[in-house]
Amino acid sequence: MNTLFMHCRPGFEGEVCAEISEHAAILGVPGYAKGKPQSACAEFVCSEPDGAERLMHERRFAQLIFPRQWARGLYVELPETDRISVLLEHLAELPVFGSLWLEVLDSNEGKELSTFCRKFEVPLRKALEKAGRLVDDARRPRLLLTFISGRRVFVGVAEADNSALWPMGIPRLKFPREAPSRSTLKLEEAWHQFIPREQWEQRLNDDMTGVDLGASPGGWTYQLVKRGMLVTAIDNGPMAESLMDTGLVTHLMADGFTWKPKQTVDWMVCDIVEKPARTASLIDTWLGEGLCREAVVNLKLPMKQRHAEVRKLLERMEEGFKARKVKVSIACKQLYHDREEVTCHLRRLDLKPR
Repeated sequence: MNTLFMHCRPGFEGEVCAEISEHAAILGVPGYAKGKPQSACAEFVCSEPDGAERLMHERRFAQLIFPRQWARGLYVELPETDRISVLLEHLAELPVFGSLWLEVLDSNEGKELSTFCRKFEVPLRKALEKAGRLVDDARRPRLLLTFISGRRVFVGVAEADNSALWPMGIPRLKFPREAPSRSTLKLEEAWHQFIPREQWEQRLNDDMTGVDLGASPGGWTYQLVKRGMLVTAIDNGPMAESLMDTGLVTHLMADGFTWKPKQTVDWMVCDIVEKPARTASLIDTWLGEGLCREAVVNLKLPMKQRHAEVRKLLERMEEGFKARKVKVSIACKQLYHDREEVTCHLRRLDLKPR
C-alpha cells in the first residue's frame, strides 16, 4: 500500500501534486506525484512500502491546503460479478475497520457512479460485518473505497481523526432560502472545517460582535446573524433588507481595506475580490493590531503557481505576526464551496476572551 490517493477540486491536481511533493521532501519520503488534469484526484507513489503510511503519520490532514480527502492503499480490479468476494480477499490482511465510506471523484464520471455506490454499499457493509472486517468503533481505521469505475476501485485506509470530515471532503450543506447569496455556504463550511463542533457555543455565540468586510449583499453577514452576533457590515453596496430588519446589523458605506473598529471585535470575515497580497496585508493588520480575536478570510488565487503563491502569503503572515510578537494560529484550506480561492482561519491566542 505505497500509494497516497487524494481527492481535490477539478483543475487543482497540479497544486495537490506540488503540495504533497513538498511535504514528502521535507519528511524524506522518496516518490513521485502525478495527477491528470481535470480528473479531480492526484496521487503520490512512494518508493518505499511504508512511505504513504509515514506521510500520513507525520502530517495532519488539516495541515493540507488543496487535498479534500486522502487515503493510503492500492488499486484493485473488480469483475463484473461477485465484486464483494474480491474485495474481501484483498482486505484479509488489513486491520479491522471501524467505518466504511464509498467515494467517487468530483467529476461527471464520478456522479454517474454515485448511484451504483449507493446500491452497492448495503450488501458490501453486511458482508464486511459478517466477515468480521467491519465493526462500529470510531477508534479503528476507516475503509475508504474510491470507485474509479464499476470495475476499478482504490482501496484506501485512513484514520478517522486524520482525514476529511465528510466523504470526498464534500459537506452536505443546504442553502438557506433566506440567505441573500450562495456565498453564505463558504462561511458555514468554514465553521465546520476550522472550529470543532463542541466549541461552537463558546466561540460562535450571541454575546459576540462581528465585522463583515465587503459584505454586500450579506451572504457572510447572514451566518454571523444566524449565530446571534451584532454585526457591522462594511460595503458601499446595498445589504439585504431581511438582514437589516433583524436589528443586529449596522451597515456602514466605507472601504473595507481602510475602515477599522474602535474596539476589538470577536470575529472579522472577509470575501472581497482583491489581489491576495493586499488581502494578506489586511489580515496582518487586523490580527496583528488586535482588531479582532478570530477571522475567516478568502484569498483569491492567481491563474498560475497557485500553491507557491499561497505558501508565500502564509509565510509572510507568519513572519509578520512573529515580528509583532503576537501569537496567531493560522489554518488554510480550499473548501468545497471555494472556487479559485482558499479560505484562511486565524485566531489570536494571546487575546483574552471577553
